Amino acid sequence: MDFSVNPRNLMKDNIMRGLKLLHSILTIALFIVCWYLFYRSYGTKPAYVRYNPLMCGAYTVIHICLYHIYQGYVVGFNRIAELVYTQTLADVIAAGILWVLDMLAWLHWINPVYFIGLVAVQFILNVIWTNIVNTIYFKLHKPKKTILIYRNKNDLKRLTEAYRFPEKFAIQTKLENPSTFEEIREAISDHDTVFVAGIPASLQNGIAKYCVQNNIQGYFAPHIGDIIMLGSYHVRQFTIPIMNISRANPAPEYLFVKRVFDILISGIAILLFSPVLLLVSIAVKVGDGGPVLYKQVRLTKDGKLFRIWKFRSMRVDAEKDGVARLSTGDNDDRITPVGKVLRACRLDELPQLFNIFGGSMTIVGPRPERPEIAAQYEEILPFSLRLQVKAGLTGYAQVYGKYNTNPYDKLQMDLLYINRMGLFEDLKLMFATVAILFKKESTEGISVGSLTAANVTEENVAAPEVPEEDKVER
Repeated sequence: MDFSVNPRNLMKDNIMRGLKLLHSILTIALFIVCWYLFYRSYGTKPAYVRYNPLMCGAYTVIHICLYHIYQGYVVGFNRIAELVYTQTLADVIAAGILWVLDMLAWLHWINPVYFIGLVAVQFILNVIWTNIVNTIYFKLHKPKKTILIYRNKNDLKRLTEAYRFPEKFAIQTKLENPSTFEEIREAISDHDTVFVAGIPASLQNGIAKYCVQNNIQGYFAPHIGDIIMLGSYHVRQFTIPIMNISRANPAPEYLFVKRVFDILISGIAILLFSPVLLLVSIAVKVGDGGPVLYKQVRLTKDGKLFRIWKFRSMRVDAEKDGVARLSTGDNDDRITPVGKVLRACRLDELPQLFNIFGGSMTIVGPRPERPEIAAQYEEILPFSLRLQVKAGLTGYAQVYGKYNTNPYDKLQMDLLYINRMGLFEDLKLMFATVAILFKKESTEGISVGSLTAANVTEENVAAPEVPEEDKVER
């Protein structure tokens, strides 16, 4: 086995890094030119002299952080339109932050027209750069010979997203439910990339080691235990490698700062959106004469019950038979005309700012589930693991999944957050949430007739298939 770095691959990586660095330099340079032409301070005192480079430095740091959060340079996976969208969104937010900071520094109105012009020029740069770099990337990187290894058809469905990238993955082989590692090794030996889902951990570990030893790219759909291990830490007191895992126990200092942050952000948001709250309340009331708010019992930390507030977007008798149903999206005839607009703009969630301000919710955390639906999920998977922390307005599953994402995958996403939660992670998810507000696919409903995202229907009490080692022990 050869662990040396392929010079040709290193050259390709360096070319792409150079192109990304060039774009970053040009974007920042455009801001600096705009700043010194239209917004710089002309004072001669030391404080004024330091102000201009300080603001340019702040923009540089914000630019780098936002491009990281929005994955603005993930060429090869994101479509050109997605790259331009995320890059431009990062540019808009960065310029907006500097505009606000500039007004706070001088305590007077600053004309934003030049910042708007800056973003327009940066948008043109993004379009040109993204098209050029995307072409270069796929000339340098030919599709890799790919194999899919899975337990059953349900796991194969989880890997179908690999088909979204034919320029990157040339899927040539599919191996279903292998029984021995020798069978797997023989199948993957002449492939460049392997996707794995649902197979036993012992075989998965063997594939991981083989991929590293033979320079094969591996993409794994993890088991719940794998994600829990991500939150472990090395206990150095033992003379052998021992990893410690435990229930989520965030530091009190973090929880205090998180609560203060929740109060400040939700309080400011309530004040800023108060005109919108008033207008939406009137629209809902005029729409059909029913109540403005919809209150529903949900679960939060340690299974505690609370009432979540939302603007009512469905008919008053949406669940007159007493059966808990999830929305089927645009196909759901229970949604009112006003409700369709509210859901499309996410305005129906605004009253949850009061839940956050009052302490029953937090800004970032697993979305609160209804007890009835959570009980259905708990029959087949350890869904209660999400209840280690307080429920939130946004989280991993909302940012990186969709409304109709399988509950098994949602659970895994929420556990990813729980095992790495911190202030930076919270800020990252808050900014990332902005990017999905204008993506329609993030609100896709479940299939018509379903009661839950697990495909539990009145006629068919079926559930998503879960790997044996991830099922609830009975």
